[in-house]
Amino acid sequence: MHVSQSCRHCGQPVNVVMADLGATPVSNDYLRPEAVDGPEPYYPLRALVCESCKLVQLQDFFKEDDLFRSDYAYFSSFSTSWLKHCETYANAMIARFGLGADSQVVEIASNDGYLLQYFKQNGVKVLGVEPSLSVAQTAIDKHGIPTEVAFFGSATAQALVDRGVQADHMAANNVLAHVPAINDFLDGFRILLKPQGVITFEFPHLLRLMEQSQFDTIYHEHFSYISLLAAERMLDVAGLRVFDVEELPTHGGSLRLFVCHKDADYAQEPRVAAARAAEDAAGLGDIDTYRKFSDAVRKVKRDLLKLLVELKEGGARIVGYGAAAKGNTLLNYCGVGADMIDYVVDMSPHKQGLYLPGTRLPILSPDQIQKDRPDYVLILPWNIKDEVMSQLDGIRAWGGKFIVAIPSPRVL
Repeated sequence: MHVSQSCRHCGQPVNVVMADLGATPVSNDYLRPEAVDGPEPYYPLRALVCESCKLVQLQDFFKEDDLFRSDYAYFSSFSTSWLKHCETYANAMIARFGLGADSQVVEIASNDGYLLQYFKQNGVKVLGVEPSLSVAQTAIDKHGIPTEVAFFGSATAQALVDRGVQADHMAANNVLAHVPAINDFLDGFRILLKPQGVITFEFPHLLRLMEQSQFDTIYHEHFSYISLLAAERMLDVAGLRVFDVEELPTHGGSLRLFVCHKDADYAQEPRVAAARAAEDAAGLGDIDTYRKFSDAVRKVKRDLLKLLVELKEGGARIVGYGAAAKGNTLLNYCGVGADMIDYVVDMSPHKQGLYLPGTRLPILSPDQIQKDRPDYVLILPWNIKDEVMSQLDGIRAWGGKFIVAIPSPRVL
């Protein structure tokens, strides 16, 4: 199938397919009970790669406000491991960059205040920028975090500067991939950041996605999948540069980039060259590396179906854990529905009582697992599998076991 569009960064034609996951519904479009018997829109889910700048990107079907509406259902504060990660981050940034009562920290896509609360607790001035009203209101009401309800870009940044806001430190966790107009978005950081200010970007690392067959992290809410190679090219155009890199275990393997203005005083740390070398050794500069990824995707699908069919034919009862976007990509691409899994549980009360898009599996409270005593729990957000297995350790009392699908389907 021939697909072509213009690269969202460099404008060159993009027509190399890295992964074709068929047609799926939007991963965070959970269904209310009254809609569960009605129609549901499906869209092609294909990751393409630009031969010129190596930015991996989805086919364009949506604008931001189609996906991150006022009732967006993702609240960051329902993962305890993620909150711990954020607290550690805030303490590290305060110590490394000397942030204090006179400093201004701005987080882009600040969600429900999950991160800025830790800066605020340390007496640092904070401001969130969050497009979704429902989660922004939680940040304001629950944590007292001042929050600008807006999509971030050059216009929002200039409006803040005109009001006297300039940032000593900016955080953008897991948002860069969610932005269609990526050049304008990065230009906003250049506008809002003080001359010696620092930005940190965290995003799932494309290198890890490819190494570990993490195709389930491809979904419509992600417009791009980012390597250091592509990020440095985009930041350079925006007048910014990377001076340090950290590798993180979050989301299956993420990068944290430390970014400043091109003429700021920060010397480049050795970790930047090391990260570039790792991507180069893995072939991320070679277009054929991206073409080969499709074979790994198909193997995970076949192996997962083989495992689930064998268990079901042996009489096993299987349920899912985590109504996560990545789980919806996995289930819909692999064709796993109510014939294999009875229901899915989730800690978030905002999702309980709804149904997964596509498969229409009901989302229940984790208490249901104790009542039903299933034989297997398929952990859909495999990136927090240790946290989930700890929470549900009691299932081993009746011989219950866990399954994960990524990087390869297996019983734990």
